[in-house]
Formats: sequence, structure tokens, C-alpha cells
Amino acid sequence: MESKPFNDAFLKACRGEKTDHVPLWFMRQAGRSQPEYREIKEKYGLFEITHQPELAAYVTRLPVEQYNTDAAILYKDIMTPLPAIGVDVEIKTGIGPVISNPIRSVKDVERLGEIHPEEDIPYILDTIRILTKEQLQVPLIGFAGAPFTLASYMIEGGPSKNYNKTKAFMYSEPKAWFALMDKLADTMITYIESQVKAGAKAIQIFDSWVGALNVMDYRTFIKPVMSRIFTSLASLEVPLIMFGVGASHLAREWHDLPLDVVGLDWRLSIDEARTLGLTKTLQGNLDPAILLAPWNVIEERLADIVDQGIKTDRYIFNLGHGVFPDVQPDTLRKVASFVHEYSAARK
Repeated sequence: MESKPFNDAFLKACRGEKTDHVPLWFMRQAGRSQPEYREIKEKYGLFEITHQPELAAYVTRLPVEQYNTDAAILYKDIMTPLPAIGVDVEIKTGIGPVISNPIRSVKDVERLGEIHPEEDIPYILDTIRILTKEQLQVPLIGFAGAPFTLASYMIEGGPSKNYNKTKAFMYSEPKAWFALMDKLADTMITYIESQVKAGAKAIQIFDSWVGALNVMDYRTFIKPVMSRIFTSLASLEVPLIMFGVGASHLAREWHDLPLDVVGLDWRLSIDEARTLGLTKTLQGNLDPAILLAPWNVIEERLADIVDQGIKTDRYIFNLGHGVFPDVQPDTLRKVASFVHEYSAARK
């Protein structure tokens, strides 16, 4: 059987080139709503899945096959590279990442090691190779957590609602803070480079919790290290995407960075972002809660977002955050079909 031609609509949109339809993919694409995935998760934890390249590749490609998305995002977790540098992390069901050796001083930062991807995370690179050489006809998105979000887990010892320990450390121990930022930046650069070398065609950096900072603190404590990361990655010549939650006030700060795509959650509309002066490709931004509404409500919101997005060629449809477990897979199929067909008719 003849294979489908490679679908590069997502990559074109990242570069601001014309496409026949608005490309899309879904955040947390290998989602908790898929029955096949739920069955696998009854047997294996997240880290156990990622350590089995064939299984991780299957989980990664499943949403592409079921929903006809224009890109796949690698199945793994932002915590994946941390054990290699000496962070004792466990993903606990119902809680998230829990770290038993949290950062408390500059000495703790100095004890962190370096990542050697081919030795430390060969299973991640093998999964990428399987997907890009044998299985996918769409681009594979690799990813990494940004230094602030990773640091928040490492300092808090797990998830947090207010990041008080993280902010206190940032304000009171600036030497240790910037040392930690540099250590995590070096780790992420090496980690991302290895993903692209293995075959990833784009990279998204998740700074999930950086919205907890105001603009001034972002510029002081975070933006310099993010600029260094993106500048270092530019030589890879793959699209670079930035995304965070509750961080609309930082959208212009991200736009200033040497990246290609700014991901938006649902708090800032596409039109509002353009009004703020964002001219780069935008990605987003349906509130995932709307996927639990009746279809006529979903369709109305989709049409509005797509209408805003297609005012330029620089637009990729996505959710404003991850798919909820109780979203029906059929709803995601209908969303993908609607976005493809509606945008093709409007372009």
C-alpha cells in the first residue's frame, strides 16, 4: 500500500507560509481521554511507558491516527531529563512529580550533574527514531520544560499552588537562583539538541507555571536565560515554540525572544494578541473546558477562533491547555474535522 505524502502544513504555518487549511494538534495529545491509553496506563506508569520505545511510539502516534492531527508531540514528561542530573523524582498518581531531594541552597545546585542523552535517555531518542523513520507522516514535536517551571518543582518538592518557596528562593538567594537557571539551561539545550538530532522536526518549551511571575520579575530572573536557550537552539533550524499557562501578561516578552511561535492559553484572544503587536505565528487557544459543552457551543467557539487566526498565515490551532480525561475522543475527532474543513473553505 502506498504511504501518504508527508503533511508539512504545521511546519509551514510555523514559518508563516501559506497552507491549504489551518493545521492543528492537541495539547497532551496522547490524552487521558483515549480508551487505548487508559488501558495501557492500568499496566504501566508514565516513566515505565517512556522506557519502552515501541510502546511510547504507539502512544505518540495514536492521536494522529485517531484525530487526523497535523503534528505529533512526543509522549514523555518534562521531568524526563531530571534524574540524569541527580534529581530524585517520582510521578505519583493524582499528585504529579514529587521530588525527594529539593533544592535549598547553592550547594544543592552545585551538586547537580550533566546530562548525556545517548547514555542517560536512550529510550527517548529511540522512540523519536522509530516515529520519524518508520511511522509518522506528520512532523514530530519534541519538547522540554523551561527552567522556571522545572525549578519550581525542584524547590517546592512537588506541585504548588502559589510557588512561595520558589519565589522566596529567587528573591533571597539570587546567586543560587541564577546558578540553577544556568544549570537547567545547559541541561535543556543539550536535551533538546539530542531530540532534534534524533529526528524531531519542531520543539515546544513548556513554561507551565511562569505566569506566577509579574513582568518585571520575568525580565530580571527569567528572560535572560530564555534568550540564551532560544539563541543556542536557533542553529538547529527547526521551529521553536513557547507556551505557558496564565501568562498572557508575558506574551510580548515571549515575542521578543528568538523563537518562531507563541502559544496562547484561552485568556488572551488571537485578535488581542495581534493588537498587542505579536506578529509571529500564534498557536491556540480553545479553552479545553468548552470540549465538555454541547457541540453547537463548541462549533461556535471554534469558528470564532479560526476566523481570528486566519487573518494571517501565521496560525496553528490548539487548545489553551491539556485535554481533560472526561472529554470524549469523538469530540476531538469532530474538532479536528471542523477546523480543517472550515478553515479550508475560508482560506
